[in-house]
Amino acid sequence: MSMLRPAALAFALATALSAGTYAPAVQAANAPAVDIKYESFTLPNGLRVVVHTDRKAPIVAVNVWYHVGSKDEPAGRTGFAHLFEHLMFNGSENAPGEFFAPFKDIGATNQNGTTNSDRTNYFENVPTTALDTALWMESDRMGHLLGAIDQKTLDEQRGVVQNEKRQGENQPYGQVWDELGKIMYPAGHPYHHSTIGSMNDLNAASLEDVKTWFKTWYGPNNAVLVLAGDIDLATAKEKVSKFFGDIPATPTMTQPKVDVAAHTSNSRSEMTDTVPQSRIYRVWNVAQYGTPDLDRLQLLAQILGGGKSSRLERRLVHQDKLVDSVSAGAYGSQLSSTFMITAAVKQGVDVAKVEAVIDEELNKLLKDGPSADEVTRNRTATEAGWIRGVERIGGFGGKADALAECAVFMGNPGCFRDSLKTLAEATPENLRASGNAWLGAGKGSHTLVVNPGKRVAITEEATVKPTPFNTPKVDAKYKTTASTVNRSKGVPMPTSFPKLVFPAQQHATLRNGTKVILAERHDIPVVQMSYDFRGGAAVDPADKPGMANFSIGLLDEGAGDLDALAFADRAQALGATVGASAGLDSSSIYLSALKQNLEPSMALYADMLRKPRFEQADIDRVRGQWIAGIKQEKANPNGLVRRVLPGLVYGAGHPYANPSNGTEAAIAGLTRADIQTWHDTALRPQDATLVVVGDTTLKEILPLLEKQFGDWQAAGKRSAAAAIPMAAAQPKARVFMIDQPGAVQANIVAAETLPSSNDAKSVQYDMANMVIGGDFTARLNMNLREDKHWSYGAGSGAGSAVGQRLWRASAPVQIDKTGEAMAEMQRELGDYTSGKRPASAEEVAGMKKVLTLTLPGAYETASAVMNTISSNALYGRPDDYVFKRSAEIEAMTPEQVNAAAKVLASQALTWLVVGDLSKTQGPVEALKLGEVTVLDADGKPVVKK
Repeated sequence: MSMLRPAALAFALATALSAGTYAPAVQAANAPAVDIKYESFTLPNGLRVVVHTDRKAPIVAVNVWYHVGSKDEPAGRTGFAHLFEHLMFNGSENAPGEFFAPFKDIGATNQNGTTNSDRTNYFENVPTTALDTALWMESDRMGHLLGAIDQKTLDEQRGVVQNEKRQGENQPYGQVWDELGKIMYPAGHPYHHSTIGSMNDLNAASLEDVKTWFKTWYGPNNAVLVLAGDIDLATAKEKVSKFFGDIPATPTMTQPKVDVAAHTSNSRSEMTDTVPQSRIYRVWNVAQYGTPDLDRLQLLAQILGGGKSSRLERRLVHQDKLVDSVSAGAYGSQLSSTFMITAAVKQGVDVAKVEAVIDEELNKLLKDGPSADEVTRNRTATEAGWIRGVERIGGFGGKADALAECAVFMGNPGCFRDSLKTLAEATPENLRASGNAWLGAGKGSHTLVVNPGKRVAITEEATVKPTPFNTPKVDAKYKTTASTVNRSKGVPMPTSFPKLVFPAQQHATLRNGTKVILAERHDIPVVQMSYDFRGGAAVDPADKPGMANFSIGLLDEGAGDLDALAFADRAQALGATVGASAGLDSSSIYLSALKQNLEPSMALYADMLRKPRFEQADIDRVRGQWIAGIKQEKANPNGLVRRVLPGLVYGAGHPYANPSNGTEAAIAGLTRADIQTWHDTALRPQDATLVVVGDTTLKEILPLLEKQFGDWQAAGKRSAAAAIPMAAAQPKARVFMIDQPGAVQANIVAAETLPSSNDAKSVQYDMANMVIGGDFTARLNMNLREDKHWSYGAGSGAGSAVGQRLWRASAPVQIDKTGEAMAEMQRELGDYTSGKRPASAEEVAGMKKVLTLTLPGAYETASAVMNTISSNALYGRPDDYVFKRSAEIEAMTPEQVNAAAKVLASQALTWLVVGDLSKTQGPVEALKLGEVTVLDADGKPVVKK
């Protein structure tokens, strides 16, 4: 469950109102190569239903959007929409308890809910045989919720939401969004306050207020239901009528009028935060969702600051070297949209100088317009992003989301087609015209600069008594239909489930020794590949931590005949995406190519792998950005944990101990010779695996691979394989603390090692983890979030590794509950691992379902398939490992799980707490969990003065 800023789908914005009744899909004149075909109908009670059929996996995406968000909240009750999103996960009249529980038993994936200024949505992907379960649950909370909301539930979720608010504010620059809303929109405007609301208003919310809110907004006539996937129109009509038809309509509430509230003059403000560098936010209010101007502004933003070869990136990062990063984007909302430029100013650089360059580049673009080449390249990249996005049926930004967003805001589920048509018809002149209409003379912006300094808490206004809701009568046109559902029998559960299907894998070997594994996927015209090499961050020299990650990140900074900017231009023109990363034990270089541009994209990819330029100027530029990134990590509580925890658990000198991104000193000391040596010794094709997934065949792809890579041989000698020693076992618990002055939360982590991913009992350890913290319904989250409401979420898990795995249980908690939360974590872990409260048969059965029934829906994307095949190759697993693992889980007994849980030595944990030491140290020391040591941001003990 989460709260989102207003941000419409970048590729699904547009057009006019339609009735929303049955409407077969129509191929628009300028429709994209990949469309989302749909049919729709409306129930007599006003529920609009959109159906999209996609049979590639035995799953259905269920996506419910309510047309209510924070814009609809009265003064004095800010945060209501988001609070209610949480309340609707706490059970309904006929399904008391956690809403997630039945979904865990049916293998739901991508389940969540979000709120923004304009709407609230709930979504899940379920196996086809479990569609009745999902529809029963969604209809029960739509039509039968009020009786399940009591004061205890309200207090619980109010506490969770307040901790979500603290968690956001606790991040570097986390106070910006509250400030910008107040600045950009006048008091009384629906966007003046933040979606998450104020603490004072949340505290003032009464049970009566909450129930009135529900009765006003959450009826079928204010909702859109999208069913996408293994479903057809006839089935959807029958099932939706059955489960939703008897729910009465609610009042028809008037939507606020569009009010862009564009500024007429520029303004500026500053604030301070505990951050390492100044950050500039320059913001305009621009055209609302559904307008061609917004579509064009999104493309213009891409040209200005949307990528490596954008104008601001060229000028500020490459040429003048004034910033470490810069971006621009246009984000659509119902009443007014946001055009934003963000720049992270290099330490020591005058902020005013950066602002002047931003002005200069923007004015130049508005005066002359973009070039035809810029328009073509960025259009291709945007259309390629659309194609990749619609591979998914559900979840954030999938096909169901695109259809629902268009239906809710425009009354036309296919409005994305109009946005794509606008994109196709974009020219330098009409982009320039739209830019001037909203960003030009007479259209003011606000610049907010966050400078390093002390974080100052934002003072909240006192809550006010809201004006009573004056709701109209329900429109007489809405009717209910008789229901055959006996809800007293409880939620219907499936008696069978789809079988796991994983694509067949084909094998070949290139002349250079590289093993090729292909899995065909022909649902979208995209081919993905990952060249996987043995050795990652663990083989970094002891005095050069971060070398693998830093070096691999330079591969796309120019290659062959193309310098860094020309390389970025070429990838954009092809609609290709490339990337590279180094894990602990392997390094991977990635390509996603449009089918029609596969051969030239592969040529670019081959140059990246075989002929990186490693220009000194690029090394120096990226080095500066990298070191700035390390400093940002140190300012972020989660970043601090990632950097410091491995060294504490594995011990100094262990290959897994160093932060994978390195240290400032190590990165500063890397030479071009170091980087070239890494390339020549680490990227050895004769020891590599190339995984290909997508719209191709072995007959087609092998000649292309041989052409680009067949004669590639490693330039350097093979480096010695990393010996991964055993980390010393800890005899007793230890506690480490890092000070984060002014923090409103404490980030608590308890960690230790688990045996390697290659261990015969690895799957048993994974199951043991599931019970304590691997799922929303696991013990840690149910305690600290749902019972105590001290945290927005708590959980545990272990990464994968050839050596010992790092296991960690974590919980960000409100600062005044640090000691109590640690005590609860220790008690939960101790009771579990000691056998005092072992995993029950019911818990094990539930977690089995989570790990096995979700599998049919886990591989709907090519990237999910590719990542699994790459993992299997790294650990020497057979092609059918996903089936073997599933069978092992299904056969597992509670006795095996409880035996595996004993490896989590709860009395010898390494604890790390990041927070305001003045508020946390006393309570933590009073627990006497172990010796307490205060560390600095580099993980070194702080010497008391």
